[in-house]
Amino acid sequence: MSFPATRLRRLRRTDTLRALVRETSLSLDDVVMPLFACPGEGVVRPVAGLPGIAQRSVDELAREASELATRGIRAVLLFGIPESKDDEGSGAWDADGIVQRALRALRAETPGLTLLTDVCLCEYTAHGHCGTLCEAGDSVANDETLDLLVRTAVSHVEAGADAVCPSDMMDGRVGAIRAALPETPIVSYAAKYASAFYGPFREVAESTPALGDRRGYQMDPANAREALRECALDLDEGADVLMVKPALPYLDVIRAVRERFDCPVWAYQVSGEYAMIRAAADAGHLEERRAALESLTAIKRAGAGTVVTYWAKELGEWL
Repeated sequence: MSFPATRLRRLRRTDTLRALVRETSLSLDDVVMPLFACPGEGVVRPVAGLPGIAQRSVDELAREASELATRGIRAVLLFGIPESKDDEGSGAWDADGIVQRALRALRAETPGLTLLTDVCLCEYTAHGHCGTLCEAGDSVANDETLDLLVRTAVSHVEAGADAVCPSDMMDGRVGAIRAALPETPIVSYAAKYASAFYGPFREVAESTPALGDRRGYQMDPANAREALRECALDLDEGADVLMVKPALPYLDVIRAVRERFDCPVWAYQVSGEYAMIRAAADAGHLEERRAALESLTAIKRAGAGTVVTYWAKELGEWL
């Protein structure tokens, strides 16, 4: 059965009718806001490459989280910029580390907010890679990194995290974290590509590699079937949620993951995606609100149930 074109056009005549027949919807329940904790007090440090986003000291982060909650945002994803860095990234699992302090402050300030944490070492290592380096110093030591990631995830949960999100792409890290945290939800960055769209994030997170790049452990942008294999491995190891990152350049991957696996699928609309639209809007080339909503709807339409996005705060007004 098909509708004549004239009848389809009638269904688009009013906002109410359009809403009633809309196939894909976007709500505040569908988004997670990234937040960046940094040392100090009273610090709100904007980042040129990521307009509207800032590093915040724990006291300011608590204020920001409270405002997000009043706008209807239900979940945040925490990243940390430590006071100092070393080759192992020991600040990541320090009981009094920056994310751990932020978790305790946000739990006290906004008890109803769901607190997710990024589990990775890149913000904490002096060399900027997602794990400790091998003895030769020219590549990441996968197996030696697993214990450090587990220690980080455990410390986050002890400080109040509701779920942990390993983003490092080390082989076996989901299984190692699951063994240590049998009851904690794990949101796995299962298909994380070695993308050109991470630049602004690395500026705000201060995590640009000092040597080499991350193509040795992040995925080749040319590969889609590999993403399905990575997802299957992470589910077998105990992941509860599969994340695809970035989002817009990988809508086909999101769709493939959604169709293959019976589990929640998330996508991360990364800093470069956000920054491009913001820059075009600031130059007068397009309308930010419409472009942002269209891009987020596309990610949902492809199959993502939840989107990590830097527009979450604005969505509290737009929606």
